Amino acid sequence: MPRSLLSEFLKRPEAGQVGVYYLIGAGEDETARCYIGQSGNVGVRLQQHTGTKDFWTKALVAVSLTNEWTSTHVAYLEWLSLNRALSADRYVLLNGNQASNPHTPEPLEADCQEFLETIAVLLATLGAPVLEPVQRRPLESAVDLSSEAEPVRLFFRERQCDATGYQTPEGLLVLAGSRGRPELRPSAPASIGRQRDALQADGIIRLSATELVFLKDHLFSSPSAAGSVVVGGSNNGRISWRNADGLSINDLEAQTLAATTGGLES
Repeated sequence: MPRSLLSEFLKRPEAGQVGVYYLIGAGEDETARCYIGQSGNVGVRLQQHTGTKDFWTKALVAVSLTNEWTSTHVAYLEWLSLNRALSADRYVLLNGNQASNPHTPEPLEADCQEFLETIAVLLATLGAPVLEPVQRRPLESAVDLSSEAEPVRLFFRERQCDATGYQTPEGLLVLAGSRGRPELRPSAPASIGRQRDALQADGIIRLSATELVFLKDHLFSSPSAAGSVVVGGSNNGRISWRNADGLSINDLEAQTLAATTGGLES
């Protein structure tokens, strides 16, 4: 449900049900943010959040098709969701440490585990993979596209930078321990400075006058977005990120496409 259509959602019978919900949005640096909650009346709770939480642009609400969930169900689903989202580490969670494990009968726990698997699939399908870990899929080998190859490790080694990452279907994952150039280039867009500040505030990087270090793995939307934060200025990440043999992402992509089209032609 887009936030702008909340009034339409409130007309639906689901708005009055017991449910668990996921508020999705982004900060100024476009880092994905999420708040997970539950309520005996999700419509009323979402209305309350319009006055207390500005970041969200859409809400994904899970309710029971047969209206069988109770407050015990959704309290446990909220707790499970928070733990799984923290483990996935895709989104900055805005819940803090508010949820605790509620007392839940074992049969109900088993039901909720099954419900959560369905919710996780639906969230990912709807473009909000809050509960799914980042998949480190490799850039396919130009030799054997069908092989289960190890992910291609990529390196960014320009201007005081020593960063490591992987290309994924969703962008570029920069690994914890990667180091970037601490100062911004004079020509750097203001947005890169804001993004660095936000990443530091979220505990993803440590930034000082002498160092920039990634404290956690972080998924960027593109190689260029990752490269720009690492180097402190505009960057063509498809050229700057290279494998151990010095091949850029563009080079690896060209190899893969050549092998694919060659196979099709044959």
